[in-house]
Amino acid sequence: MGVRALFQLDGRVALVTGGSRGLGLQMAEALGEMGCRLAITARKTDELDAARAHLQGLGCEVLTVAADLQQSDRIPALVDEVLARYGAVDILVNNAGATWGAPAEDYPDAAWHKVMNLNVSAPFFLAREVGRRSMIPRRQGRIINIASVAGLRGTAPGVHTIAYNTSKAALINFTRTLAAEWGRYGINVNAICPGFFPTRMTEGVLKQVGDTVVARAPLHRLGGDEDLKGAVVFFASEASRHVTGQYLAVDGGSSVV
Repeated sequence: MGVRALFQLDGRVALVTGGSRGLGLQMAEALGEMGCRLAITARKTDELDAARAHLQGLGCEVLTVAADLQQSDRIPALVDEVLARYGAVDILVNNAGATWGAPAEDYPDAAWHKVMNLNVSAPFFLAREVGRRSMIPRRQGRIINIASVAGLRGTAPGVHTIAYNTSKAALINFTRTLAAEWGRYGINVNAICPGFFPTRMTEGVLKQVGDTVVARAPLHRLGGDEDLKGAVVFFASEASRHVTGQYLAVDGGSSVV
């Protein structure tokens, strides 16, 4: 197989959570460009409508499903819709996430549960549903969990995101453990750990530490609109067929200094 063919994804079905904007939309663009039929999900219908129009304008086939992944009992219905349209899910990108800022001693119970439910529980329940209904029976699949370099360390001084950092560390070990269990089914499970990208979620933190982040990173830049595309295509494609249980930091080198 030639190198170009290793990266092609023609006809495969990719389900991207949190796919209506930000990093999720960037990754959906990349997968669609490489030939995937797309299913994207998010909570807000208007944002999904805008994302669908954008992706269709790029020539992508797109199904949108409005869903709140914190409601785990709704996940089977989400998968029902995708399977009814496409018949299978080849690639699952667990991207939807949440954060909340507060000192640990004052952290609200509801905020802790919200972050954990969306960042840890939802990826598990969705992977379990997609796995047992599509990937395991077909003995193939790619699961890509969007963790964070925040899961590799503590927080910067003055940044209070204990639930987020904890949840992303959990997602990295979830990736390792699921890869170990499901390798026998031909399913590869890997994680991408973005650093700071300018998004709605990071806007507040970047106001506090953005200049410091850029100054300390070896590449002296934040993530941009194209910087996750290569990573997600690599993990979704045959180019990574001998890679599982791993994480890739896409952070301008900030995690190594």
